Amino acid sequence: MQLPVVSQQSDSLAGKSARLHCIDWLRVIAILMVFLFHAVHPFDLGDWHIKNVEQSMALTAVLVLLSLWGMPFFFLMAGAGSWFALQRRSPRQYIDERFKRLLIPFVVGAISLMPVMLYFEWTHWTAKGEWHISFLEFVTDRNVGFSPRWFGALGYHLWFLGFLFSFALITLPLFRWLKGQSGQQLIARMASSCERRGGILLFVLPLLVVQLVLRPFFLDEHDWADFIFQMSFFALGFVLFADERFARAIRRDRWLILAVAMAGTVTLLAGLVFGDPFTWSETPALPEFYLVWGLATIVAWCWSIFMLFVGMRFLDFTNKWLQYGQEAILPFFVVHQPVIIVIAFFVVQWSAGIPIKMLTVVLGSFVVSVGLYELVIKRIGLLRAVFGMKSRRLDAAPAD
Repeated sequence: MQLPVVSQQSDSLAGKSARLHCIDWLRVIAILMVFLFHAVHPFDLGDWHIKNVEQSMALTAVLVLLSLWGMPFFFLMAGAGSWFALQRRSPRQYIDERFKRLLIPFVVGAISLMPVMLYFEWTHWTAKGEWHISFLEFVTDRNVGFSPRWFGALGYHLWFLGFLFSFALITLPLFRWLKGQSGQQLIARMASSCERRGGILLFVLPLLVVQLVLRPFFLDEHDWADFIFQMSFFALGFVLFADERFARAIRRDRWLILAVAMAGTVTLLAGLVFGDPFTWSETPALPEFYLVWGLATIVAWCWSIFMLFVGMRFLDFTNKWLQYGQEAILPFFVVHQPVIIVIAFFVVQWSAGIPIKMLTVVLGSFVVSVGLYELVIKRIGLLRAVFGMKSRRLDAAPAD
């Protein structure tokens, strides 16, 4: 989950030695967005572990639109990180590092934090009279078959780390080939196509194929359609940083990219207001199913690469806050959701309006999550290791 970055001073996305600070910023900002996304979930209309009685349709619309491109953007940046990591590391070192920074935090988080989240979720819904099963039955009801949904069943929000580790293993042969002569020739041809205006948008075509072929058969979140779709963004992130012409295309076509992103977003929002996109997105027999998922794919790609442009244009600098965020962001991610669930469990029982409750959950969860990192995790060597952090003697080394 370590992600490098793009220099505004050069068109190159593929420099091997320069520190590309904008993606470091984008990674930190994206994790904070995930935190905010989870912290307000008790107050939208969707399903979540803890729910407030009163819920907001406007908040739901915002979260739905953000969710279309948030995780694809994450995986695009993670693929970029793999490009840089493989410039300085052997394949064995690359996998070893991913094992320490992704798989170990996933396993430790699933074992130590999952029971807390399960207990408060079970207590919340049994108190409401919605569930009538024992805690033991709830805990053991994790069978999702042969599916990547296991990552969520075992770790809740930590599915992200499980996906990333899997992607690192699965795509390594492809990435090694892309670094070779034949692979570089293919990347050069792809980059050449992007020299034409709008060429960078052609990358959406393989994403559409993946989405529209797999989605009718795997509708559940984090199932095979999601897994392959997100891995496609991961692979494209690697490719985007392999030739400087991709950076030039993103800069040159930024307004076209933004226009397509906004047009797709407005169309989906109109469907949310005047139609029933939730039913459409779950019913492959309807033609609207393919329209919704097609638009969602276009929006995901366009917003992702536009955000990359924003980073290249405005975030090519470093300071003490970025340095702090780079170290803190993984342990913060691991602990933030259990903290939110515990605080929300009590706050939703208050007789107050949504704004007060939501502000309490957001601010309280942020303070507690940062506090756990600052006062506990970063100060204990064993905890640093199991939460994916470097040892203190390696802190000055750049992350990928």
